[in-house]
Order: sequence, then C-alpha cells, then structure tokens
Amino acid sequence: MGQNRVLWLLDALERDPRADAAIDKLTRSVRALPLGRARDGLHGRWLGHPVHPLMVQVPIGSWMSAAVLDLWPGRSRGAGLLVGVGLAAAGPAALAGAVDWAELRRQQRRVGLVHAVVNTAAVGLYGASLLCRLTGRAGAGRAYGFLGLTAVGLGGMLGGHLAYRQASGANHAEEVPHVVSEGWHRIGTVDEFPAGRPVRRTVDDVPVLVVREPGGTFHALAERCSHLAGPLSEGTVADGCVRCPWHGSVFRLSDGWNVRGPATAPQPAFDTRVVDGRVEIRLRREDGTQRPDGHETDEAPTRAGSEEGEGHGRSS
Repeated sequence: MGQNRVLWLLDALERDPRADAAIDKLTRSVRALPLGRARDGLHGRWLGHPVHPLMVQVPIGSWMSAAVLDLWPGRSRGAGLLVGVGLAAAGPAALAGAVDWAELRRQQRRVGLVHAVVNTAAVGLYGASLLCRLTGRAGAGRAYGFLGLTAVGLGGMLGGHLAYRQASGANHAEEVPHVVSEGWHRIGTVDEFPAGRPVRRTVDDVPVLVVREPGGTFHALAERCSHLAGPLSEGTVADGCVRCPWHGSVFRLSDGWNVRGPATAPQPAFDTRVVDGRVEIRLRREDGTQRPDGHETDEAPTRAGSEEGEGHGRSS
C-alpha cells in the first residue's frame, strides 16, 4: 500500500522552497515585534507547553457551535453572536501562533505559513458571514459560515501535521529520563573539562552538556534543547545559565530550569560528583531522591564534604 495522497502533498510542502524569501521576511518581522516579556507568555513558558493550541479552542469552539445553531431554525441571532466571539478570539490566538512559528525550523515554517494563510482565509470568511448577518442576509451569512468552517478544518489538519508529524512544540528532551539507566556514570577526568566552557559527553547514547564552574562545581544537563533539539554544547555560558545557539532559549545550569523561551520545558538535569579525579553523573529524578545503586530513598541528595563530590555538585 503506497503513501496516501494527502500525506504526499504535505511532505512535498515541507520540501518546497518557493516561499522561503517571504518566510524569512515574515520571520524577521515577527521576531522584531516589541513584545518584551509577553513573548515568553505567548510561547506558553508559564504553562509548560505552547499556549497557541489552548487559545484556538475559543474560535474553533465558537464557530463549530455557530454551525450547529445555523442548522437549527430560529437560532441565527445566537449563531451570529458566536461568530463574533470567534473573530474576537482569533487575533490573540494568531499572535501566539506567530511567535511560535518564527522560532521553528524552515520545513516547519513552510507548513506553518500555509496553515496561517488558510486560517486567515477562514477569518475572512467568518468576517463576511458576520457582515451578512448584521445586514439582514442570514442565508449568505450561513453559507459564508460553513465555508469558513471548512477552511478551519483544513487549517486544523495542517496544524496537526505541524504538531505531530513535525513535532513543533513538542518537548525534545522528554525521552531522556526513560533512556538513561540508573546509577552513576563516569564521563571523564576533571582536567577534561575547562572551567566555564561547555563540553559534550554521552551517557547511554544520550548527549549530555557538562559545565565546570571556575570554583570547581560541575553541572550537567541533557544536551539537546527541549525546544527543537539544538546543541547546547555549542551555546554560550553566562551567569549560571546556558543559551541555546539556535533560538536563544536559556536554561539554568543548576537544575535545567528554562529561564527564557521559546523553550517551554526544562532540561533534564544530572547530579554530579568527583571520585578519584574522575567526574561521574547521575540522572536527577523529579523528586530528587535516588541512592547511588539506583533504588529510591526518602533522603534527598546532599553535597558531600569528602573527595567524592567535594565542591563539585551533588552526591548521595
């Protein structure tokens, strides 16, 4: 059985470079918007995942409900009200989607541009629907409404392709706790880690970022950025944080917390210790409780005062 036609078209859309010049110009414009701290809010950093899918529920739900009322005689006034609610909510939802879109890979932005164009057409159709309803042309208003709902459905399919096929907005570090084995892992000698410079190591085929502070403390995080898997080992380290070289997400080295977006999920963090001049790391579980043998305990890790971890992070 061959590839279905719709999926073939979507894959072809990802590879089509003809709109790249417009995409680049739009990307620069969106990134230049003076949003300040609101940009992280629109990314959904406060929510822990993109806020755009949540915001689109209002216009989609309103327009779907309007379509149901349009099939019910005598409910055109309520349907018109719902069309207006959907139009009012579409703007903020589109802004949230735009700031996310501007930080995606090129192939994702190609699909996202078409997604935006289709949804803009839907807004135009619903705008015409509302105008017709307000001027007494209820039949035309219903027709425009059903056309708008069709466009919304097509836009939703493209959005689903972005989210699930292309993994835009997904946490690209989520699998780390499920892949890294329990216990301590030796990653090199102390002198292999120059102070203040990010170094890449691998544990169980998982890339790990290791940073040694000038004072001797070691920090270790999953190396692939949770936003779009950017290489944090190629980023910049400053003020106890690392900045992703791809889209500028900032993570705190001590615990992986995403200090600034577009990343909405933190980086998995590792406990560190030094044993006989060799650096060892252990995946830090969410509750912070784990014995060196991999079994859980009620005691949280503490900083060791002996050679095993002295001034170099956490140890059991």
